[in-house]
Amino acid sequence: MPRFSVIVPAYKVQAYLHECLESVLEQSYPDLELIAVDDCSPDACGAIIDEFAARDSRVRPVRLPGNVGLGRARNAGLEHATGDYLLFLDGDDTLTPDALRAIADRLKETSEPDVLVYDYARTYWNGDIVRNHFAEQLSERGPAPFRLDDRPGLLRVLMVVWNKAYRREFVQRAGLSFPPGYYEDTPWTYPALISAETIATLDRVCVHYRQRRQGNILGTSSRKHFDIFEQYDRVFAHLDAHPELARWRPVLFRRMVDHLSTVFTKRGRLPRGTRAEFLRKARTHYRRYRAPGAPSAPAPASGTPWSGSATTARTDCSAWPRVPTRRRCAASRDCCARSAAAPSSSTTASSSACRCAPTAPSSPATGGAATAATRALWSPRSAISPRTSVRRGSRTPSTTTRSRPRRAVCGPVRRRTGRRSPAPSTSSTTSTSTAGWSSAPARS
Repeated sequence: MPRFSVIVPAYKVQAYLHECLESVLEQSYPDLELIAVDDCSPDACGAIIDEFAARDSRVRPVRLPGNVGLGRARNAGLEHATGDYLLFLDGDDTLTPDALRAIADRLKETSEPDVLVYDYARTYWNGDIVRNHFAEQLSERGPAPFRLDDRPGLLRVLMVVWNKAYRREFVQRAGLSFPPGYYEDTPWTYPALISAETIATLDRVCVHYRQRRQGNILGTSSRKHFDIFEQYDRVFAHLDAHPELARWRPVLFRRMVDHLSTVFTKRGRLPRGTRAEFLRKARTHYRRYRAPGAPSAPAPASGTPWSGSATTARTDCSAWPRVPTRRRCAASRDCCARSAAAPSSSTTASSSACRCAPTAPSSPATGGAATAATRALWSPRSAISPRTSVRRGSRTPSTTTRSRPRRAVCGPVRRRTGRRSPAPSTSSTTSTSTAGWSSAPARS
């Protein structure tokens, strides 16, 4: 039985699949099996997988009769996996050299944890390599293995499946599987982290996450981005099925708010004419899943460790840094700057005087500052209704059906005459003309 089972689904990635498979097979740690799943790709992905399978016995090809999507293609690979630990890799990403050896050594040091979280770096078409901004959460200092209650800041790391190694017995015991649709990583990673008895971290870049200029799922405009609502329905259904995990409900509610804000504010994801519908569904999920103790202050700024236990992160907003935010008054639509710290007597008094709507949550993906459109997601009586829009460069909403703006007229009405007016005489006249213009007397 191999140590690692690396599952690689492939669909329309023929330009990158060769490099991806080579990065796995050329690892200095050879005890692995590579399960390459051809998701009925219309390009040459199937032929590339057959070529590697004929060349290396560690490659196990899996062919699907029809295209089922990324999540179900991974499920097909799971059915053929026999390794101690499961790793997932997208067909356009690559493993860094010696990554599997570093993962194997860390697993041995931490007594075979259920989940091992390692780091990644984004690679761009111009050659730039940018490491994960929340790499400090993967520090190896402190006791290991641990539970998520001891280091809840791991939830700030990108919630994807391919930056973690999962013990196969744990996955089978927890009943984890991938759902169909976009954002299929969400109902897998959150239940996996909050259910794991032992977790460890590896402070090393093991995956290069390719940032494609075109063809990336998250960069395409489609109604499939609405799948995010069903994915979070599955996350909270998992909490309902496991009452012992109820303490994580306020924290996951906060992560849902940040995720929905990111999807809404990312330009090009939502098709034209669907943003109002997304707002309505987002408000419905906000009211449906908000739990007592949900934090009302923005998340810590980038680079600030999320210290404290899960209970502290869930209930104590005073431990979070003071981040200035904007609150929109639902009555007068005036904006007032406030601090998002724990409420005090003075803050409560000013809040009752202004009658402002609740503060919109800030998302790390948007730089920590919520725009007027993002604030509309979470306001019970938002200043921005579905029939209004925000004009670029403006802080106030304006209706989508605007009439033609009126031209301000100062003084007497002027009209073009097409000829130069005669020079003003010295007689008592009130006409003051310029070249090509004459005053038009008002009609009685």
